[in-house]
Amino acid sequence: MQSQHPLVIIPTFNEAENISSVIEQVLSLALSFHILVVDDGSPDGTADLVKDLVNRHPGRIHLLRREGKQGLGTAYLAGFRFALENGYNLVCEMDADMSHNPADLERIVAPVIRGDADLAIGSRYINGVRIINWPLSRLMLSYGAGMYTRAITGIQIKDVTAGFKCFHRRVLEAINLDAVRSNGYSFQIELNFKAWKKGFKLVEVPIIFTERTEGRSKMSKAIVREAAWKVWELRIRSIFGRL
Repeated sequence: MQSQHPLVIIPTFNEAENISSVIEQVLSLALSFHILVVDDGSPDGTADLVKDLVNRHPGRIHLLRREGKQGLGTAYLAGFRFALENGYNLVCEMDADMSHNPADLERIVAPVIRGDADLAIGSRYINGVRIINWPLSRLMLSYGAGMYTRAITGIQIKDVTAGFKCFHRRVLEAINLDAVRSNGYSFQIELNFKAWKKGFKLVEVPIIFTERTEGRSKMSKAIVREAAWKVWELRIRSIFGRL
């Protein structure tokens, strides 16, 4: 059975300071969103807070607990499989740290609902730079990643590493999820590129991104290196028809 409720996938690891507020704000929106939290064994009790909310909002919140920290990419892949198995047509990604404003969800899903897009991306770089509280070095790294990716792959997306987006299920069904190997910010680049190469329509929706005020960022040098190499891998595989 197909569900008319958009599903928001929220990966978590030690997000006890933020997760309850994020969930309550999503549930308060006019559009009736469902939520799937994929928690990687957070030692700070994140999953227990979510479990309490599951009991208070039966049917609208789901919790997938995993053993140990397995990474952002695998968390989203698990969420995508859950969405497809449970008949969701609209599948969203969103961070748990309040850097993504839940109020923007309705604007992000709107183009997909209207049929104007197959994948809508909440973009920090449409209509100028729309980021609050980032140091210049982080901004240059993120903006430069977009220029680097566009130059190598040809994809015309300004915010290639954005993690605030909405897929129509047909995009996820068309991509071989078992072949997705990225597990950091390059995961977003890989999904965007594969959707684009499959001929789906991608649009960017302007949002304002606010750096987290609670908890710790998951950014690392290893994540940056993975993204840098992944762009070339995607380009080469595409040239030789092995994407």
